[in-house]
Amino acid sequence: MSTLLGVDVGGTFTDFLLWQDGAFRIHKRPSTPDDPGRAVIEGIEALKVTPGLVVHGTTVATNAILQRRGARTALITTAGFRDLLTIGRQVRPAIYDLEPETPAPLVAPDLRFECSARIRPDGSIEAALAPGEAARLLAAAEAAGAEAVAVSLLFAYANPEVEQGFARAAAEGGHDVFLSLSSEVSPEYREVERTATTALNSYVGPVMSRYLARLGEGLRERGVRTLHVVQSDGGAADVERASRRPVTTLLSGPSAGVLGAFEVARAAGFEQIVTFDMGGTSTDVALCDGHVPTRADVVVGDFPARTPVVDVHTVGAGGGSIARIDMGGALRVGPESAGADPGPACYGAGEAFTVTDAQALLGRLGAAGLLGGSMALDVGRARTAAAPLREGFRDEVSAAEAVVAVTTANMERALRVVSVQRGHDPREFTLVPFGGAGPLHACALADALEMPRILVPAMPGVLAALGAVQADLTATRTRSVLLPLDLLDASVLSEVGRALRGVAGEASAALDDPAAEVTHALDLRYAGQSYELTVEVTSPSDLALAAEAFHALHEQRFAHSDRQAPIEVVNVRAVARVRSHNPLPVPPPGAGARPSAQTEVVVNGRSLSAAVYAREGFRPGDRVPGPAIVTQLDTTTLVEPGWVATCDPGGNLVLERSR
Repeated sequence: MSTLLGVDVGGTFTDFLLWQDGAFRIHKRPSTPDDPGRAVIEGIEALKVTPGLVVHGTTVATNAILQRRGARTALITTAGFRDLLTIGRQVRPAIYDLEPETPAPLVAPDLRFECSARIRPDGSIEAALAPGEAARLLAAAEAAGAEAVAVSLLFAYANPEVEQGFARAAAEGGHDVFLSLSSEVSPEYREVERTATTALNSYVGPVMSRYLARLGEGLRERGVRTLHVVQSDGGAADVERASRRPVTTLLSGPSAGVLGAFEVARAAGFEQIVTFDMGGTSTDVALCDGHVPTRADVVVGDFPARTPVVDVHTVGAGGGSIARIDMGGALRVGPESAGADPGPACYGAGEAFTVTDAQALLGRLGAAGLLGGSMALDVGRARTAAAPLREGFRDEVSAAEAVVAVTTANMERALRVVSVQRGHDPREFTLVPFGGAGPLHACALADALEMPRILVPAMPGVLAALGAVQADLTATRTRSVLLPLDLLDASVLSEVGRALRGVAGEASAALDDPAAEVTHALDLRYAGQSYELTVEVTSPSDLALAAEAFHALHEQRFAHSDRQAPIEVVNVRAVARVRSHNPLPVPPPGAGARPSAQTEVVVNGRSLSAAVYAREGFRPGDRVPGPAIVTQLDTTTLVEPGWVATCDPGGNLVLERSR
């Protein structure tokens, strides 16, 4: 097996998981927010290895949107629709807010241009582009200072011919702009979402392409041959596709984490899981009921995008989340984060009191420090940072407990969103905590939701890096059809599949592999509904089963269905996939779990003596009762009183309530 390296860049740490000669190594280092690729290069140098393949989960596109640091972008659209992004859907997330603040569109008013071409709903062309019009509009956008251009014409999903004229004009005229066409980026009906997605792709395109170019050059200088980037749907893409379609990477890191958690849990015998990824800046949760869930859209920083993503729900609660007392005297935690720089106070540089500082004051991080003892903790500095919170609390320790309790409540609400609110009983699922901080909060969350079991992976702190290397190469093709289900011809599926094969080389050279699998899905709704649900169909012969699957899914999601109502097919989706076939790493068994020390921890208002164990010492069958702390390079696990941790054959810790 060739040397493989999975990399996940988080808000606080950058994680590495290396497979080499049948063995594996993990590595963590502080992220470098000014240039995320620098931490990747430094990590490879620290590992002293030249991997044949690097698979990278990235937040570059997401951060460009959140921080409004994308490219100056122009929009070319059909005459009369230049203000489409400003008008939007007129949705009010806070319906009772008397003074709602709407974020400014990504495209400034002076960068919106109209063209005379017009396409009818059936795809026929009512008015073609005037001679030289595409070149003139591109030149006007460049003259206005645009670095990127988004072209989104009405009904272009039904006929891409007019939009392709802009691509030809850009190539022939040598226009130096990043160009996105809605018929390629998001060929689906609903002009607002399609235009917003295309604009986002152009907005982050130059940022992402420059980042990947720099990173790729740095990797090549160190002998790395191949770089893949994790996409939001849990698949991976080569650098060329990720550079051209950066909107597909908006949930790159969180998607890799869910994929890694599901693969580890499935190997351990659990396919009904709730993933809980708590890092330094945020917490991502997802519910997997036998498969990794996906959805067709995402919202990042108040901006919607229509692109396939793993169905992850995110809240601003992480180890670096800052605690404060608000103007009304209430304790608030997050969403502001200390991030990697300056980080929590106990890391030695920060001034604000964070969730990690609270855990340190409660004794839950052990005395040896983090990263295998290489990163010492300044508990005294954390105690000083807690001083502004003392009013209303007995002492710093009780304030720290309150900070953890508020954080747990925030995360519990997130878990209820993906479970209870969607018709799932969390008592039927196993909680899989990971990320640098997840295993510290797992027992409290499982108690709050009455979950029977916790599975802590062998390498929870680098699970997103593991998921990155498990990611299959994928490419997705979508076609809006807007037909009654009983009129959908199976040939439509085949046509979309052929179109996918036609762009396979563009998507990724590996998709030319004859082993590539093509699967289909249908976006279905009852006639008259505004939104649809996605039902997978493994072959055209499954169309007869699609209606029943849709009824069942509608019943689960909305607690009702109507088997007499006609069903409409909105979109047909085809996904080409080349399996990674990369094995899951299994740590070698240790000599046996033996406590290396005793420490005082505070749990539920009580100070208790807890045994401290090194994770690498565990071997299958070892049982550790709580209270206990299990330390390892990439995270710390808290086994609370009333729980027992058992090491399974895969090196995972299975926590269950003691009898």
